[in-house]
Amino acid sequence: MEEAAAAVGAPPPAAAAAAAGAEPSLGATASSPRRLLALLRAKLCTWHIWKTIILGQMLSLFICGTAVTSSDSLWQILKQRWWKYMIVALADVEANYTIVKAYQYTTLTSVQLLDCFGIPMLMALSWFILRARYRLIHFVAVAICLLGVGTMVGADILSGRQEGEGSDVVIGDVLVLLAASLYAISNVSEEYIVKNLSRVEFLGMVGLFGTIISGLQLAIVEHKEIMKIQWNWKIALLFTAFALCMFGLYSFMPVVIKVTSATSVNLAILTSDLYSFFLGLFLFLHKFSGLYIVSFVIIMVGFTLYCSTPTRTAEPTALPQPSSTGLDNAALKLEENDGETPAVTVQFTRGETVLVSTN
Repeated sequence: MEEAAAAVGAPPPAAAAAAAGAEPSLGATASSPRRLLALLRAKLCTWHIWKTIILGQMLSLFICGTAVTSSDSLWQILKQRWWKYMIVALADVEANYTIVKAYQYTTLTSVQLLDCFGIPMLMALSWFILRARYRLIHFVAVAICLLGVGTMVGADILSGRQEGEGSDVVIGDVLVLLAASLYAISNVSEEYIVKNLSRVEFLGMVGLFGTIISGLQLAIVEHKEIMKIQWNWKIALLFTAFALCMFGLYSFMPVVIKVTSATSVNLAILTSDLYSFFLGLFLFLHKFSGLYIVSFVIIMVGFTLYCSTPTRTAEPTALPQPSSTGLDNAALKLEENDGETPAVTVQFTRGETVLVSTN
């Protein structure tokens, strides 16, 4: 702390040189951001600050626990549907885990192409589980979106982004297909829950069981990798940004699925790789290609076409109802309702006319 205080009190070399009438050197100018980062690091990365943050968040968790456990509905949900939410959470956790693992074995091209397998898988599950019924325009729209993905992959190859091969392409491809299938199961389950039960229930239950499953898996499988991380403020900042993005994704996605569908959401997020590329133009100096713009336009056209016509839900087949009850059925109804309605007398005249009177 004394060194940081001395750094604060001492004027920077560039300022001293300017005060003396000399031009600041390039080295002194370049060192100013480093001095600022060092100062922020010395001020913020202290045990007192971290201890305060950790203790404060522990209090927040305790308050959250009191609010959750004071509700009887939580116990009823756990008692009735805990195993269902465990399956959904397991599918979601393993989908994220396997897709990340796939990047270690296969190429980005394989991941982008094979990940699209989740869309027809999702449509099939929606057909049988959610009883969604698609029109021809929906299949055409999905084909257009997949064409846009193919254009994007071609642009990656032409721009040289596909550098190097995975260590084992077959394993990586299998992991991508597995992840796509698990994502489809998770998203169909999410659509059913948010449309028939509650969005809050989905987030709470999947968050609860997902935390338990991912925590156990991390401790068992990835604990050695965690120990190898060389922690610094940059890595901590990246982890924080990643966590915030995932929080926003999982909080906002049920809202979108409730007003649309899981299939339309998966078509919409096909552009995520394009946004990553556009950011990479400035961060990683990626080579630009006009095919990326073409790919973006094609995907958006397909997505808009899909949303232009809503899907319908098949209703369970009902028993056919007779167009007329007839006299026999009317007599049966009269006998059934004898204790509830006034007595009814049916008289037949010579002209075959039925007269009904109540006493």
